[in-house]
Amino acid sequence: MSVELLAVALFGIFFLLIFANVPIAVSLGLSALVGLHIAGFDFSMFPSIMYTAIGKFALLAIPFFILAGVIMEYAGISQRLVNFAQVCVGHLQGGMITVVVVVSCFFAAISGSGPATVAALGSILIPAMVSAGYDKGVSTALMSSSGAIGIIIPPSIAFVVYASISDTSVADLFSGGIIPGIIVGIAYILAAMWASRGNKNIVRQAPSSYKERLAAMKEAFWGLMTPVIILGGIYGGVFTPTEAAGVAVVYGLFVGIFIYKEIKIHNLWKLFVDAAISSGVVMFIIAGASVFAWLLTTSHIASNISETVLSAGLNKLTVLILINVVFLIAGCFLDANSAFYILIPIMMPIVHAFNIDPVHFGVFITVNMAIGLITPPVGINLYVGCNIAGISVVDLCKRIIPFVVAGIIALMIITYIPILTMFLPQYLH
Repeated sequence: MSVELLAVALFGIFFLLIFANVPIAVSLGLSALVGLHIAGFDFSMFPSIMYTAIGKFALLAIPFFILAGVIMEYAGISQRLVNFAQVCVGHLQGGMITVVVVVSCFFAAISGSGPATVAALGSILIPAMVSAGYDKGVSTALMSSSGAIGIIIPPSIAFVVYASISDTSVADLFSGGIIPGIIVGIAYILAAMWASRGNKNIVRQAPSSYKERLAAMKEAFWGLMTPVIILGGIYGGVFTPTEAAGVAVVYGLFVGIFIYKEIKIHNLWKLFVDAAISSGVVMFIIAGASVFAWLLTTSHIASNISETVLSAGLNKLTVLILINVVFLIAGCFLDANSAFYILIPIMMPIVHAFNIDPVHFGVFITVNMAIGLITPPVGINLYVGCNIAGISVVDLCKRIIPFVVAGIIALMIITYIPILTMFLPQYLH
């Protein structure tokens, strides 16, 4: 069978299964299995490729960061971070909006996952915004959008996956994601303020005293130290990103059991099961996507697509727009891990040909996928937010539009001003 027909079969079966509402991991695996048969490869290669893909040392960080996020949630970190943010900025104009984004950024630096951030904070912050007079739909849209920052602010699972595929430094990606994550957060604050304009029901809370702020800071201190320990240890050369994930787990257990005393021994089984289920889903997606990506590479589908783009005579500006459009569309249907395995083998030759830094590329395509988390029809953050707030997806889709627009504006800024991404990686070298 020709390369063109194999490509049509591979992508055709995959998208057919996706539209049939088959889970992404299964869709990737089945389409790759059929692709192996069509291409004439032995089925015994399927488990071998899967195992090789998930057996990388760098990917060990994923289950550890997921476990660390679950531990921090059980330890009561989220409520303490919310309380601290409220006493610091809750009295300002748009204070609750800022609280949601700031706390999401802090929790993102613990969990590394967008949906996990929405799930952990939504049940606290959405009711808090509603009680302050904000519209429930706008509150849910803001929480869903802010939670998406979880895959941009380090430590990010998406960055770990991208690094394993592209052979890029995880530490550089982590530092490169800090400023873009803040830019996206500011964009969402402005979007929420615009969406809440004219709302006369909003009530600003009374300013907190110095004593109240100090007490809240003391309560939140151990949670605030988590990203400091993780990132400080990585950039201080104390441990690798993978080792940092293990340190985060040990630190979280210590804080949850001995300091906050929120985690009891009988909670540990459920805690580990929750983390194992989340980790299993991610690793299953990576395993299936790796076979799909291997087929794209070995059958020369990826190289043929890359050569076609390169021969079109496009300039760098147009190529960057094209890459963003591709990943924005992919984000409507795929999670970041799946999209990276499918598209990066195609994109990397183009990235190198146009001298786009791999770190900059990794960060701005991750911003694309963060926007995808709040874009129908598969935007998982929307469904998590709707489930928490008790509103329909249709209603939320109307309210999410300003946030998608704000995210795309932030994406353009990050894409076309590379120094915003590259400043910290270059400074820390």
